[in-house]
Amino acid sequence: MTDLNLTLWGAGGAVILGVVIYNFWQEYRAKKNVERAFGSNQDDVLMKPGSASDPSSAPLKREPVLDEQAPAHPASIHAGNTHQSVSPDLEQNVFSAPAPVEMDLPVDDFIDCIIPMEFDSPIRGDKILSEIQSFRRIGNKPVHFIGINEDGKREMITHGVMYSQVIAGAQLVSRSGPLNELEYSELVTRVKQIADNLNAYPDIPDMKHVMDAGRDLHIFVTEHDAQLSVNVQSKGAPWAIATLLAALEKQGFDVRPDGRLAMLDGEGGALYTLSTNAGITEQTTSRITLLLDVPCVAPARGGFKAMISCAKNLALRLGGAVVDDSNSELDDATIDQIYEQVELFYSAMQAADIPAGSSRAVRIFS
Repeated sequence: MTDLNLTLWGAGGAVILGVVIYNFWQEYRAKKNVERAFGSNQDDVLMKPGSASDPSSAPLKREPVLDEQAPAHPASIHAGNTHQSVSPDLEQNVFSAPAPVEMDLPVDDFIDCIIPMEFDSPIRGDKILSEIQSFRRIGNKPVHFIGINEDGKREMITHGVMYSQVIAGAQLVSRSGPLNELEYSELVTRVKQIADNLNAYPDIPDMKHVMDAGRDLHIFVTEHDAQLSVNVQSKGAPWAIATLLAALEKQGFDVRPDGRLAMLDGEGGALYTLSTNAGITEQTTSRITLLLDVPCVAPARGGFKAMISCAKNLALRLGGAVVDDSNSELDDATIDQIYEQVELFYSAMQAADIPAGSSRAVRIFS
């Protein structure tokens, strides 16, 4: 082997060794950055919903993005593929007969295709449950059943109770679309089979009426499918994911099956979620994203304020900045616009008898 070969081998080895050492140093630095950020003994209330600060004091990025071409007007929401400026009277008589919100029962005349089944004489809940227990979905739409007891009251079907009528309810719409003709036909077939087995008389609704109701409800869903997100971008070295996740769990985030972390609202629901934006094999990240599913969180929960407070404090502790998709920091004026828009959005949902965070909203925005 010549001196030149030895020199080249030596240079190559030095380069490889340098890369290994650099990568190790980067990982070590990322881990230490996160440990320093969350290693303080101070009371960590920054992640808690009750610690939210004034929403006008923190930058926010919308997902989908804001209409930045009309700064003189309140910001507009891009929901789905539809651009819609929200106003309190946006929804007027979208559906023929708005019904009161039912928080307790899973069958809702307003958002479900309703099929009553009446008996000649009352039937025990045990027999009904044995017939309906395997019927839970049509396509991706949930199907539920309730009973009318001998006192004429609607309730969940239970063992040992006599019922004069059963009501099937198939959800008219979800985020993926409205109930279609094929799903409706399958629903009717399955309900008729159950009715035959129970010697019941089903009252099948007109298909056209059901399809029209589903399409109207789907328009509402697409126009109000708004999600707000805020990004925290590192200003320096990336953050070590393993250390970051462990620290966030200690702050109250709950790890979900899809890999997102959720900040809970105290009653089992999620105020907002957090994503590290990193693949399974990646060990560091330079960007984290918090997301608020607006129609699924009630205004009283304060999800908007809590998410902004969390993002600001994460940026402060981790040495990052709150940015939009273009990595531009957002000013307070934009935050004020978004806050006003969220309030109008909530008013519009309330006017349509589908309040944000209600069982109706959570179901149709699933």
